[in-house]
Amino acid sequence: MDARMAAALRRFDDRFGWSWLGACLSVTLMAVAAVVLYRNLRGINVTEVIAAVRSTEPRDVAVAAGFVAAAYFTLTFYDLFALRTIGRRDLSYGVAALAGFTSYAVGHNIGASVFTGGAVRYRIYSTHGLSAIEVAKICFVAGLTFWLGNAAVLGLGISYAPAAATAIDQLPPWVNRVLALATLMILLVYAAWVWRTPRVIGRHDWEVALPNGPFTLVQIAIGIVDLACCAAAMYMLLPEEPYIGFVVLAVIFVAATLLGFASHSPGGLGVFDAAMLIGLWQYDKEQLLAGLLLFRLLYYVTPFAFALAILGGRELWLRLRWRNRLEAK
Repeated sequence: MDARMAAALRRFDDRFGWSWLGACLSVTLMAVAAVVLYRNLRGINVTEVIAAVRSTEPRDVAVAAGFVAAAYFTLTFYDLFALRTIGRRDLSYGVAALAGFTSYAVGHNIGASVFTGGAVRYRIYSTHGLSAIEVAKICFVAGLTFWLGNAAVLGLGISYAPAAATAIDQLPPWVNRVLALATLMILLVYAAWVWRTPRVIGRHDWEVALPNGPFTLVQIAIGIVDLACCAAAMYMLLPEEPYIGFVVLAVIFVAATLLGFASHSPGGLGVFDAAMLIGLWQYDKEQLLAGLLLFRLLYYVTPFAFALAILGGRELWLRLRWRNRLEAK
């Protein structure tokens, strides 16, 4: 049976390719999101949305902006941790911060962040002597940190508030709690697996030594802080009534973010918003939409503008330095 299954998988890969399956998933998610948005936004009063945006307390917006800044600051440690994991201790935190911030700010907005963020990372790290394989390893370790953090947040959050996930996946709360506990168990098994014996994955030139147990806990902590800051920013922009707990919002927010990430649409546009509208059904739609618009401005648009300005300024500086070197010769 195993041999026949493996042969079937190889035939599928040869005929269609697994990228085809991913593309189908992305299109499906965006199509479902379009239907959900149409149903939820039909009859929305744009004037009330604008009024809700204007009535948002400046203090709440400022605090949300602070949480966004903290989230992007945490993202820089994804790259720093990855650099130390692959043994590149010669690069400073400043280089890691530049690559981390700009790659995520660009990747979040353009979509397909594995490729767009990877391209930005390569442009920055290659000027410091890193090869394409080393950059790929950095992307892998940073991605592992991201997924470990998501698994921890969803596992802990859904175990505590399983009904929060029910609003999105429509599964009974007890099923969600079982799945969350299973996720936490898998995390524990993984941490135990890498705790002492060095674990290496890959072959030939592409080999990555996985972080050991204590460093895996550091990875999880980095991911949790990042997601908690993002959720806190969204929490500050929600209407005051009706009240929901932060854990409930965090579960819905992270689940919506992962759906947006899986769709590969720029900034999870449409998919993230549809999931939030479904998960936070108890809020007035105009006020909730106002909060989502402000969050997009703070978390996506503003960092993207900063990243483009930084990358543009860096390219200009590199070109001037290259020209000066030619003139000196």
